[in-house]
Amino acid sequence: MSRTHQLVCGVDEAGRGPWAGPVTAAAVILDPARPINGLTDSKRLSEAKREALAPLIRERALAWCVAHASVEEIDRLNIREATFLAMRRAVEGLQHAPSLALIDGNALPGRLACEARAIVKGDLTEPAISAASILAKTVRDALMLELDAAHPGYGLGQHKGYGTAAHAEALARLGPAPCHRRSFAPVRAATIG
Repeated sequence: MSRTHQLVCGVDEAGRGPWAGPVTAAAVILDPARPINGLTDSKRLSEAKREALAPLIRERALAWCVAHASVEEIDRLNIREATFLAMRRAVEGLQHAPSLALIDGNALPGRLACEARAIVKGDLTEPAISAASILAKTVRDALMLELDAAHPGYGLGQHKGYGTAAHAEALARLGPAPCHRRSFAPVRAATIG
């Protein structure tokens, strides 16, 4: 393995916008000796392609970690700070400490244990960020399927917690489940009682 000071991780999140479920972040240090073809922004890939790439990333990366900030943390901190918390957890959970974190977006989480650089649309230009995007999305999607089974009626497995018309209708009919973000206006408005 290369020396620690040369390790660069990519960091991205999934689930900032949904009304339900945690926000998920991943950090990935790619191995230049084991390239992975087809890495790009997870939103540009089909579900089948993401599901095919995720195990390759886990197998070939030098290090990877997926972390979450809970619905309770989102409601307590706000979604921006909760996203940064999940990102910090992902970076801190890596098996090798990176010297630089490349973060997708235009803002950086504070208190990272390494230097960091924000890259707008980094999931399109930096393979390590693309890999992190794919891991965060696939792990969160799987978690939303579990939440769908635990809280039937909302369609969480289909829309993954995003604010679709069907989700809004279910919220109005059923009221929020424990997995809903009560700090989000549409959920707050649907709170019964």
